[in-house]
Amino acid sequence: MSRDVVIEHINPLRVVEIVQELRDMGWVQGTDFDFAFHQSRWDEMIGDIPRYTVFTFYNDSNASYFMLKWGEA
Repeated sequence: MSRDVVIEHINPLRVVEIVQELRDMGWVQGTDFDFAFHQSRWDEMIGDIPRYTVFTFYNDSNASYFMLKWGEA
């Protein structure tokens, strides 16, 4: 089972730093976690949609650790 953690308004450079920290901890992208950065955009119906990143974890304890450490990145 996977768990998604969404962080809004995060700078792309900060996303890369977090991913590097996860890799330095020994976590493997594609096995332990994945991520997808979404650039801000304009929607005719909604208006401005801010940038955000979705981190996906394949282990609940990894997702919990991530939220404790970077939940307000």
